[in-house]
Amino acid sequence: MKIIVSGGTGFLGSSLAQSLSVAGHEVHTIGRKPANTTASKKLIHHTWDLSKEVLPLSILSGTDVFFHIAAKAGVWGKYSEFYNANVVATEKILLACQSTKIPRLIYTSTPSVVFSEKSILGGSESLPYGNTGFSPYAETKAIAEQAVLNSHSPGKIQTVALRPHLVWGKDDPHLLPRVIARHKTGKLRIIGSGQNQVDLTHIDNVTHAHVCAMHEMIKNKTLGGKPYFIGQSEPVFLWRWLNQIFQTIDLPPLTKTMSFRNAYLLGCTMEKIWNVLRIKKEPPMTRFVACQLAHDHWFSNQSAEQDLGYIPIKNMADALEETKSWLSSL
Repeated sequence: MKIIVSGGTGFLGSSLAQSLSVAGHEVHTIGRKPANTTASKKLIHHTWDLSKEVLPLSILSGTDVFFHIAAKAGVWGKYSEFYNANVVATEKILLACQSTKIPRLIYTSTPSVVFSEKSILGGSESLPYGNTGFSPYAETKAIAEQAVLNSHSPGKIQTVALRPHLVWGKDDPHLLPRVIARHKTGKLRIIGSGQNQVDLTHIDNVTHAHVCAMHEMIKNKTLGGKPYFIGQSEPVFLWRWLNQIFQTIDLPPLTKTMSFRNAYLLGCTMEKIWNVLRIKKEPPMTRFVACQLAHDHWFSNQSAEQDLGYIPIKNMADALEETKSWLSSL
């Protein structure tokens, strides 16, 4: 099959593109930056800004599946930048798929679309979209997700949205490297009680979930119009797990703490100062980050198991064991 992967040079996009290419598919990746790898007949990269330019027919023609992974992530920045990257780009892709009759669009969303200031334990897809406005990333991803799901039309285009939670693993450019760097500089604190549980999902499982969705959509021509949480089915105590990682790479355990209330107030204050002074650099704390670090947030895979046949292929213990050597190099 011919498959397009937007965000194909990113952490998840490159993993998925490689997996699909190895399986024998013709894979076209799209990204704003040139790819580091040499193009081949099975894996072809196109440098393109999806928020500004319409994809040409030469790329779109004959495509069987479009994976839209590209997004602007983060907890700080101009709303307009998040909107252009996450909403405008998605709308352009939807129009491109519809006009060229691409039959399947798989959108990589985020559990942040249901973010609230409360803990979530075993959350299902019945959770409403969040409405706090704390995160331009979460808000614009929710808008884009709804546009994708509302476009589902059996016989014309099938659409689903996958919501992988806290993707990690070897070559992760964000999550663990940032946490380890902050710990090394003494800037990391346990926020809240330290007993909150979260779902972290290994890159291999997230890649597998995307492939499962593709295969099930091909088999079931009416499947679509729904979001799916993608997790590990093994929620961990966040701060214990991080201390386990620190121990693995010979760093001292994290013991310094900050109450959730103080972290939330600090985040609120910093957001106001950063906005007044128009500071582009991400503040050390925001209300969104305080909630994420102090609260439970893990989700049920039941719908993904039933509809997509998704079952994690790598457990947390094995994933951490194989990631040790890479973590030690950070």
